[in-house]
Amino acid sequence: MMSIQMKSKLIKEDGSEVSIGERVYTFRGELVEITDFQAPHKPSSTGRVYVKYADGSTREFFPDVVGCKIVS
Repeated sequence: MMSIQMKSKLIKEDGSEVSIGERVYTFRGELVEITDFQAPHKPSSTGRVYVKYADGSTREFFPDVVGCKIVS
């Protein structure tokens, strides 16, 4: 996984920036830690957000699952 964070930002619905390591809730009410994100590779893509659960397991989500979007 190659992060493109330097050029892109992960933004919450309220417009505030999300930092790597920040904890957020999924739309299912699960608390997760943002570990990384990848900007969209083409205009029709939303990009991906990588998260870690409290038990140490990791997942990859679309940004809207955690109430965010990726902007350049």
